[in-house]
Amino acid sequence: MIPFDFEYYKPSSVQQAVELFHYLQKQGKNPIYYAGGTEIITWARTNAIQPGAVIDLKAIPECNAMDMREDQLVIGACVTLSALSEANAFPLLSETAQGVADQTARNKITLGGNICGKIYYRETVLPLLLANSRMVIAGIHGRREASIHHVFLQQLRLENGEFLVQTLTDRPYLTLPFVHNKKRQIGNVGYPLVTVAALKKDNQIHTAFSGVCSFPFRSVEIEQSLNDSSIPLTARIEQAIGKLPGPLLHNTEGSASYRKFVLKQTMADAVYLL
Repeated sequence: MIPFDFEYYKPSSVQQAVELFHYLQKQGKNPIYYAGGTEIITWARTNAIQPGAVIDLKAIPECNAMDMREDQLVIGACVTLSALSEANAFPLLSETAQGVADQTARNKITLGGNICGKIYYRETVLPLLLANSRMVIAGIHGRREASIHHVFLQQLRLENGEFLVQTLTDRPYLTLPFVHNKKRQIGNVGYPLVTVAALKKDNQIHTAFSGVCSFPFRSVEIEQSLNDSSIPLTARIEQAIGKLPGPLLHNTEGSASYRKFVLKQTMADAVYLL
């Protein structure tokens, strides 16, 4: 149960949603955008957030799109992880989505909600980082399109009142050889100790990680180390780990030292399999 009252709105267009946000903000309502809502509900139940209004994006057609347009895969921010997995238009993204939470949760969790969330893991961003996807973002000044590498820096960097509408991924990335390896502390459901997603393009391995640091990331420096065939793989992996963009995560899922052990193995597996 959410222990406070709030207003609920469900606009039918991108423009209506943006205008609603700014109107409600001027009224002091502290509005937030709502897609799947699983994370919002979790934080609201603990009083970590207290919005006076929520703006549900699920009635906006562009936010529910999932199709090919001019050699780009377009995925709306409100497409659920279950729908992503079932469609399998981008196999690495589908497999990554399939590894998030359980089936019941995936029926609610959306691509946009997972990318924009505040939890550490946000695993569905990994394939998009590897595919150099572009993000369609809406705000008071209209829509803008930006490379994911320009707007996702540890988290999606949105201006006040902006929201993610769609992701765009070029067709050639959809069929590249890939590896997805998620290591949990125990069982088949839960947060990762380490998740590694990898694509192979032009004989180069590209990798992205979740569960390693307190944010998901792709690192060019790590990729350079892993692709340096002039030295043994064990040395490549040691160099790669020395280039992590932040401290190894230490939490209830696993200690930093154990994560480092698991990370070494998952890196080696990715290189061997590709």
